[in-house]
Amino acid sequence: MIKILIDCFGGDHSPQAPVEGALAALAKNPDLYIILCGDEEILRKELAGKTYDASRVEIVHAPEVIGCNEKPTDVVRLKRNSSMMKGIILLRDRDDIAAMVSTGSTGALVTGALVRLGRIPGVIRPAFCPILPTMDGGIVGICDSGANVEVTSAHLRQFAIMSSLYMENVYGVKNPRVALLNVGKEAEKGDDVRREAYGLLQETEGLNFVGNMESRDLLSGSYDVVVADGFSGNVLVKTTEGTALELLKKLKGEIFSRTLYKLGALLMKKMFKDLKEFMNYQNYGGSVLLGTSKVVVKGHGSSKAVAVEKCIEQAYKMEVSQLSGKIETEIAKYEHYID
Repeated sequence: MIKILIDCFGGDHSPQAPVEGALAALAKNPDLYIILCGDEEILRKELAGKTYDASRVEIVHAPEVIGCNEKPTDVVRLKRNSSMMKGIILLRDRDDIAAMVSTGSTGALVTGALVRLGRIPGVIRPAFCPILPTMDGGIVGICDSGANVEVTSAHLRQFAIMSSLYMENVYGVKNPRVALLNVGKEAEKGDDVRREAYGLLQETEGLNFVGNMESRDLLSGSYDVVVADGFSGNVLVKTTEGTALELLKKLKGEIFSRTLYKLGALLMKKMFKDLKEFMNYQNYGGSVLLGTSKVVVKGHGSSKAVAVEKCIEQAYKMEVSQLSGKIETEIAKYEHYID
């Protein structure tokens, strides 16, 4: 039985979305056991009337709620009875719990995971790896995307190793094509960190490094993994998502500006529906925190039930594939580069 803990009071649609997403995942996976963490009275009301296998659901009472503007360090020190912090502590202390999913504060989750959970042996810094769809119908992972603003070439090599293993083991991408985010495709482009990282990635055994990537090519389908520092990666992801959403808004506005366009759009209704689903981040789960001693998945704050279900699916596959052990094995080959 694989036990996954859900922080039920972190996101915009809590606790409804976490509970419904958890029950949906439970129904699809007979060897899954769900632990719902949050105010017990509210969670029981949310569960009332729903059909599920009660023998595979546990509730852990955590009455405190983390506010939007609370400092991550304060949360870790003072909010031990919040659904997030109690969940992290249980994840650390209970050997039977494999993973945790949260749609709460990113800063608090990263800080709590680093302070309370620790890292996989050999990992210098854990890193976020969200997934975006590509224009050829595939997906691409971006690592890091917010956990580490300043990095070294050794960090970038580890991000590449961890995210490549993640894409292969969780999404079935064979021999993932790994690129380094840079200002140009030539090997000599970028700052000292990027140039040094280029050399390290080239000599990393078993890594399918295909060179530098410019940001405009992220969704081209030419890459499976893009390695970046947390600042650049976060800007890349949010700019891409924002541009796609604004283009869809512009397209919708133009369609409704003239009757002729409306008639044309009616004939293309299915295509527009498919396009909307293709660009909907809810269908791609959350951003996994690669490198922590146990599996942690961060869902978007506005995640609905389907997104939470996808996050649980990610955590489930990471545990089934024993990804943490594989990361430890590969990272150990390059321990002399740790700085």
